[in-house]
Amino acid sequence: MDCKLAVSFIHEYLDGDLPDEQANELKQHMAECSECRAVFKELEQTELLLFAVNHRKPPVSDELTDRIMQALPKKKQPPAWTTWLKRHPALTAAAAFFVILLGTLPFWNEGPEMIVKGQNLDQVVIEGNTVIVPEGKTIAGNLTIEKGQAKIYGDVEGDVTVIDGSIFQASTAHISGQVQTVDQAVGWLWYKISTAFSEVASTN
Repeated sequence: MDCKLAVSFIHEYLDGDLPDEQANELKQHMAECSECRAVFKELEQTELLLFAVNHRKPPVSDELTDRIMQALPKKKQPPAWTTWLKRHPALTAAAAFFVILLGTLPFWNEGPEMIVKGQNLDQVVIEGNTVIVPEGKTIAGNLTIEKGQAKIYGDVEGDVTVIDGSIFQASTAHISGQVQTVDQAVGWLWYKISTAFSEVASTN
């Protein structure tokens, strides 16, 4: 065993992490090497000194304790409104959600593009800004159309909602859910809020 390896073993030995086999090799090496024995004694004394310092509890006077406590920075009290927000998380979340939606109101009717949302959209026919559910076709779920018209001749197994547009429902049509049009800014806002809360409730 060379001295470099022996020194690394010494650290592990003093920490109690050296296996018995290596410990025996280290002891045999130190029996033959005076330099490694000296290193071992120095490290051992250092370990003992550190142990004594860490476990020694010097007496502390009450006066010194008071001075230290007074010197510590005072904890800042949070503003009253932050305390109220923490105590009413549901109202805070609702208010924040409402403010965000209000911020989007100026843009609710921007953009000429029609948006169609739903399942089985391959069952619909789109002509310009008109979405047609042909007779004999079925939409499984809700159908939402923004900035367009809906003509329902087939079946919709859910709600049909048209935002900023109109709905035509033929006598052959069958809609299992609600049919609603939203063409006012406030109505659009309420639709967004109710839809968001419905999605949250459905996930819980």
